[in-house]
Amino acid sequence: MKAWELGPQTGLDGLRCTDRPLPVPQPGEALVRVHAACLNHRDLLALRGSYGPPRPHDRIPLSDGVGTVEAIAGDDCGLAPGSRVIAPHFVNWREGPYNPALLSQDLGISRDGWLAEYVCLPTAALVAVPDGVSDDTAAALPAAGITAWHALVSFGAVQPGELVLAPGTGGVSIMALQIARALGAEVAITSSSDDKLKRCRQLGAAYTVNYRRDPDWVASLLAQTGGRGADVVIDTVGLGAIEQTLSATAPNGRIALIGGLAGAAGTAPNMFGLIGKNLTLKGITSGSRAMLTELLDLVARAKIEPVIDCRFAFDDAPRAFAHLDRGEHMGKVMIRF
Repeated sequence: MKAWELGPQTGLDGLRCTDRPLPVPQPGEALVRVHAACLNHRDLLALRGSYGPPRPHDRIPLSDGVGTVEAIAGDDCGLAPGSRVIAPHFVNWREGPYNPALLSQDLGISRDGWLAEYVCLPTAALVAVPDGVSDDTAAALPAAGITAWHALVSFGAVQPGELVLAPGTGGVSIMALQIARALGAEVAITSSSDDKLKRCRQLGAAYTVNYRRDPDWVASLLAQTGGRGADVVIDTVGLGAIEQTLSATAPNGRIALIGGLAGAAGTAPNMFGLIGKNLTLKGITSGSRAMLTELLDLVARAKIEPVIDCRFAFDDAPRAFAHLDRGEHMGKVMIRF
């Protein structure tokens, strides 16, 4: 089979395509023929060797994907050859709370991922995709989607009518916008692109701010909302902007810290707002199979179609990574097989 490998992890140029034997499922695994896979920011970090320790050069990347079961070794877990499936990228996180031991079975990082014609996955980790959900939709859920669900629902317990703030227009933020709207919440989005903000309003965002034109984006947002802060924040920016995030959050709000695009602040940030507003700040690391199952159910019922920025052929995988690296995308970057 054809597969892409991380290579020496010295940059995007290290990605390499190889021919490998068809993998053989071990007891408790299923062989899955891959239909589509999606990229995430951490895939860029892995190629640069800056996502944890160095990985084997032959590691197959990507943690988002969808495919069809070809064969099962051992317990079928209610599946059969021909079933379309997805899986959480921590394939051993079935339910319950997070545990750092889950990092040992992380698709595309500590275990081979989806960027190959076939992948072997634990059968018990797989979630069957309903007929009414397309491959494009299903492939976008296991990393960005499940993270947004964990932040909004499992942690944030978002309620209809509450305000959700999702900075940026990457995969997690756009999925958060779509999930929150399906659950009856209002959404505020920030971006440096007016065109992207226009598309966000078309997706249902009630409030938008161009932070490049309005560096004090918090004041601009509060002016639009009549002084109302966000009840739930999907913080993809990180500690480098945490003081602004605290200012934009309503009393008793919940902040899900997901990313670190702004890096750490040069000096210790002023965290008094966390206490003064009785806020809750929690780090979010992806989600479990149980969360993915709940998300997939909502996606099927609400007919959510994740935003796919562009699609690349399997042989054009390097171009897909380069497109993601430029940071001009909105939503997900996909590779079709």
